Amino acid sequence: MRHTKSKRNRVRSHHALSSRQLTQCGHCKAEMIPHTVCMNCGYYDGREVINVLAKLDKKDRKKKEKELHAHESESAKKGAPLNAAELSHK
Repeated sequence: MRHTKSKRNRVRSHHALSSRQLTQCGHCKAEMIPHTVCMNCGYYDGREVINVLAKLDKKDRKKKEKELHAHESESAKKGAPLNAAELSHK
C-alpha cells in the first residue's frame, strides 16, 4: 500500500535531531557532555581521572600547564577574603 505525502511527513516529524545539552565542568568551567570526563582537564566528579598532560608533547604541555595554573590561581583568588583595596575597586 502506498503512503501519502502527509503520512510520510507525519512519520518523519519525529526524526529531527536535537542539539546536545552541555554543562560546565566543575573544575575548569569548560563546556562538556554531562556524566562524562572533561576532555579539557581530565576531571570527573571532583577528582582527576585522566592525566591530560601526559598525553601532550612538550610544547603543548607547557601551554596547558599555564592555562590550568591560571585557572587555579583565579579560583583561589575568588575564595580568599577581600582586603580594603580590592573592595574599593569592586
